[in-house]
Amino acid sequence: MGPGRREGGDLLIEVRVQPRASRTEFAGMIGERLRIRLQAPPVDGRANAALVEFLAGVFGVPRAGVSVERGLSGRDKLVRIRGAAPAAPHIEALLGCR
Repeated sequence: MGPGRREGGDLLIEVRVQPRASRTEFAGMIGERLRIRLQAPPVDGRANAALVEFLAGVFGVPRAGVSVERGLSGRDKLVRIRGAAPAAPHIEALLGCR
């Protein structure tokens, strides 16, 4: 079982973010969470905004379709992606959901 699960038309993903990275990218797994490196610093919500923008681009949804459900002020987050189209096969395999 991976960090992602489908709930109706939504995709829920458990993530751990690493702000102030050299670039924004997926960085594998850490425990049962998907690790995402973000260039943005964890100041004034900029890391959360960068996370939303990155995931919206990956899953082909508008930024308004991505929300942080839990963990706004921490590194461990639960992210909801409304109407998420299937991502690239390697990302879907990493998420562990179909």
